[in-house]
Amino acid sequence: MDASTQDATHRHGRYSDLITRAAQAGPLTTAVAHPCDVSSLQGTVDAAKAGMITPVLVGPSARIISAAEAAGVDLAGFEIVDTPHSVASAAMAVELVRRGRAALMMKGSLHSDELLAAVTAHDTGLRTARRVSHVFIMDVPSYAEPLFITDAAVNIFPDLDAKRDIVQNAIDLHIGLGLGRPRVAVLSAVETVTTRIPSTIEAAALCKMAERGQITGADIDGPLALDNAISPQAALIKGIVSPVAGRAQILVVPDLEAGNMLAKNLTFMSGADAAGIVLGARVPIILTSRADTLKTRLASCAVAVLYAQALLREPRLGG
Repeated sequence: MDASTQDATHRHGRYSDLITRAAQAGPLTTAVAHPCDVSSLQGTVDAAKAGMITPVLVGPSARIISAAEAAGVDLAGFEIVDTPHSVASAAMAVELVRRGRAALMMKGSLHSDELLAAVTAHDTGLRTARRVSHVFIMDVPSYAEPLFITDAAVNIFPDLDAKRDIVQNAIDLHIGLGLGRPRVAVLSAVETVTTRIPSTIEAAALCKMAERGQITGADIDGPLALDNAISPQAALIKGIVSPVAGRAQILVVPDLEAGNMLAKNLTFMSGADAAGIVLGARVPIILTSRADTLKTRLASCAVAVLYAQALLREPRLGG
């Protein structure tokens, strides 16, 4: 098998397994907020055809129908809840979850901050005791297993308390997807603790929190520079000995800027795929991008479906 064939097999294998498992788990009713363009509507319809979700399309009905005509898809049998604009679409999608009408939410063509504002609203949102955070589930051709990156989309400059929730959310997702006890690397620029780089101090504090049971379910090490987190050779050269160094499965970044650049670097320079999900709310939220491929959109749905099923089986996850 030549390198290109191996790469194609690798790139389809990891997400294909998730998609197959989600389809076998049965469809979950999903409130899709403002699917008013071709890409978001097509992704929704494809996920429904794959047997993962039963969509409720929430948005201006005329615009949804127009997008369907442009995409060449048939909306027969799909429920549409008419709303006047994107802010109302987000609010209604949240309300459907609050009423028990939907077990998942999906972002359509509205801005992420519009959707998250409705999700995190104090009186009408979907808040839990946890901080809401985002996880990229990356399929990196050169890495041996799925690589989680958090948080690269929601929390801009999280403090230590927020990072505790960010880490726990990612751990619970890893376990909920049936991937086992994860190895978590808390990233910084260096692997030594120094007051000159505050993220190293927070990384050390997170490791101590794990020792004291404030974070559970994972092996955690940090601070680790990126090379020491994912390269066994780099960790060996630096003399770092831990269950995590060189073989991390979850990368916890110092802030959104670092995480966003890391995820996009892997996507556009390493050929990685990046499924995305928001955690910490009452239900998982599928957060896709207009640049996502069909396979990535389906993988994001699959992750959300599998994790929602896990939350029903094990309520301790996610809170």
